Amino acid sequence: MSAFTGTGRLARLVLRRDRVRLAIWVLGTPLLGYALAGSVKEFYPDEAARVGYAGTSASSLVARAFNGPIAGTDLGAVVVAETYVTLALLAALLSTFAVVRHTRQNEETGRAELLGASVVGRYALLTAALLVIVAANVAATVLLAAALAGAGLPLAGSVAAAAAICGVGVAFTGIAAVTAQLSVTSRGANALAAAAVGISFLLRAAGDVLGEQTDGGLRVVSAWPSWLSPLGWGNQVRAFGGERWWTLALPAALLLAGVALAYALAERRDIGAGLVAPRRGPATATPGLLSPAGLAWRLQRGALLGWAIGVAVLGFSMGIAGDEFNAMIEENPAAAEAISAMGGGARLIDAYLAAMLGLFALTIGAYVVQALLRTRTDETDGLLEAVLATAVGRTRWLVIQVAAATLGALALVLLGGLTTGLGYGLVAGDPLGRAVELGGAALVRVPALLVVVGVVTALFGLLPRWSAALSWAALIVFLLLGQLGAVLDLPQAALNLSPYTHVPSAPAVDPAVLPLAVLTAVAAALLAAGMAGFRRRDVPS
Repeated sequence: MSAFTGTGRLARLVLRRDRVRLAIWVLGTPLLGYALAGSVKEFYPDEAARVGYAGTSASSLVARAFNGPIAGTDLGAVVVAETYVTLALLAALLSTFAVVRHTRQNEETGRAELLGASVVGRYALLTAALLVIVAANVAATVLLAAALAGAGLPLAGSVAAAAAICGVGVAFTGIAAVTAQLSVTSRGANALAAAAVGISFLLRAAGDVLGEQTDGGLRVVSAWPSWLSPLGWGNQVRAFGGERWWTLALPAALLLAGVALAYALAERRDIGAGLVAPRRGPATATPGLLSPAGLAWRLQRGALLGWAIGVAVLGFSMGIAGDEFNAMIEENPAAAEAISAMGGGARLIDAYLAAMLGLFALTIGAYVVQALLRTRTDETDGLLEAVLATAVGRTRWLVIQVAAATLGALALVLLGGLTTGLGYGLVAGDPLGRAVELGGAALVRVPALLVVVGVVTALFGLLPRWSAALSWAALIVFLLLGQLGAVLDLPQAALNLSPYTHVPSAPAVDPAVLPLAVLTAVAAALLAAGMAGFRRRDVPS
């Protein structure tokens, strides 16, 4: 029997399990790309506007850090500068999560051992997952290239831009194949892969910030750190700016190297085990673990600490960049209009700060989903059944989980506002005053996060099998509507589907009580529905 026996059938199983996720991924990427290209075309309709955008983007360290280098003044180059990072990060995260789901998660749940008892080769499970995920990246690339060309961009540049994003996806497919061999849990494998994405982003940002301006200050040549990053490789393709097709060989090489290393590591371990041994806990539990609240804190504190560090660093950086960003958007009317659409208000700096706080609230929604979905993990792993066999009731257990996630989100939102205000206050001359002001403005976003808490709780209580997929799908919809809805000029009925739409854009505008009260009431209704559903349904053994 070959080590790859059964790969074809397992690939069909992967397609069967992920048919909905893959369809959303493959079709959603080109649709998003098409919409973003249309909006950018509307904001920068002529050569003068694009030259102004290229000049301010090339000279702004903030724009270079977050958007990457601009390859020229063509419309396609502006589209890539505005959309590449978003689409590339989506491709990277979707690829890594999918690889871990069909490799390490199968081992964690015992499916891999069950499959291994049949006529299945040792590498078949990993190979089937890799084939499907690489194929999904390629399919999304073909459709994205067609979408960009359909938006009126040159075909060669459209293909290069789509291929650059595909390269990011396949590169992190290879990285995730390795992390799935290292960690004994899917959570750990996903964390390692996400850390690789974060490091890649930082390397790319450093390389672009340290890069040199050329062509009269309208282009940027990245420095060497970008060449150490798969995200940076996509920028080096230079779509719509004299394409360098040879750079697409770099992510392909990383994929092959990652797959070869994953095969070698898989040969050295047992099914279900990881090469990084889990750390042994203490022989006796601390007194805090004797209560459900203490256990919830113990399980969430590591993730909360990591989120807190990231939020604090990013918030302070966003605040420090406030003056520079204010100067940049004042020189570019189209960028000013986009920021005002996201943040509201007439003062551009307040609109910028409001947009950043809104982005924090959207991002912290991911923490809420991650923290609350641990309830579903505890249920499927059997931990919940053991807890409920004690004196802990269902309602009390779920209330504690919801409270822990909510308090964590509240702390992160407040931290984001305080650090953003502190950073901006240092350059504006009033660190304490701005920190207090933006800390209060950040808390205005809490009712929207409560709706996210309610959505995840309701899905867990009423539709447990679909709770993970639907919770992440809802958050992605909120993200797209909240950040891109106004820019894309979507109808108000569509924008109203996101709770973030109804949050006043403080500090750009004065907060109103009514929408916050309505959001809180909606969250309470969703929480009640989730609690009622959880009390009435079975908890599987």
